[in-house]
Amino acid sequence: MLDAAPPVETVTSRAEPDLARLLEGQQPVLFKGLAGDWPLVRAGREGPDAAMAYLKRFYRGRPVAGYTGDPAIKGRFFYNDDVTAMNFRAESVALDGFLDRIREHLDDPQAPAFYVGSTDLDGYLPGLRGENGLPLDDTAFGVSPPLVSIWIGNRTTAATHYDMSNNIACCMVGRRRFTLFPPEQVHNLYPGPLEPTPGGQVVSMVDLHAPDLARYPRFAQALAAARVVEMEPGDVLFYPALWWHQVDALDGFNAMINYWWTGAPRFMDTPQNTLLHGLLSLRDRPMSEKRAWRELFDYYIFGPAGHAAEHLPEHARGPLGPMDEMKARRLRALLLNRLNR
Repeated sequence: MLDAAPPVETVTSRAEPDLARLLEGQQPVLFKGLAGDWPLVRAGREGPDAAMAYLKRFYRGRPVAGYTGDPAIKGRFFYNDDVTAMNFRAESVALDGFLDRIREHLDDPQAPAFYVGSTDLDGYLPGLRGENGLPLDDTAFGVSPPLVSIWIGNRTTAATHYDMSNNIACCMVGRRRFTLFPPEQVHNLYPGPLEPTPGGQVVSMVDLHAPDLARYPRFAQALAAARVVEMEPGDVLFYPALWWHQVDALDGFNAMINYWWTGAPRFMDTPQNTLLHGLLSLRDRPMSEKRAWRELFDYYIFGPAGHAAEHLPEHARGPLGPMDEMKARRLRALLLNRLNR
């Protein structure tokens, strides 16, 4: 079914990505070989030992979160069978020692699953970004600099999930496969619990490698809309915020650097909190009320930003006018007071 998925635009030029065009298009785009000359990519071409030695040069001993799963999970970090716990264990580890554990199992067909998830590059591997980074100044990402992270492991699967930020994923060592679903496919992806989650975000309960279509029949529609991207070391993939994606690391040692960013100023709250509050205040009301509230939300929130206040004098617009840090503080205080009543 995945063979019929629409293709992802591929760019072969090594010119720096045009972030404005990418955000306007709101579609995944693969930049083939854009990071091909980065030192970490070159080290990875020599083999896992060279790539690990290169990473160790920048490590200063600060513990990282390391995740280990038994061979039986086949690299898929997820829940246990009855969704009462995770199917892996987390521990605080020294990165160099964790890399050595991965190396010990490089040729083991029954290797445990080893994974170091999103780890701040500048905080844990200072200097590495200076040698391996997109040719973009942080100001190119808008009002807030991006969060630049590294992901390290062996043959692992990050189950289908979404992020609230735009993402540029740079495949450094090993091959990766991204399977992407547009945001509207949430209805067909059977999202799991809001918490706890395997990696901080809600994941689809469907195993993409062995989908149970009798239990999850609408997943067939999600598969029809999926975009599949096979990445080689040096390839760079952009995909917009809220696109669902599964990430499969396909080799015995893998490393990826990614950039997360939004166009929102720091004083803005996350819409995820709005969703949680909606569960508390709206979801279980009668459908007639919910339809009326949907109209209000369309008017105040989902329509043009200035529409709800355009007929009011400027001094009377309050939070209906353009948001700034002071208005955000006042709204936050008002909400806290109301929630704590």
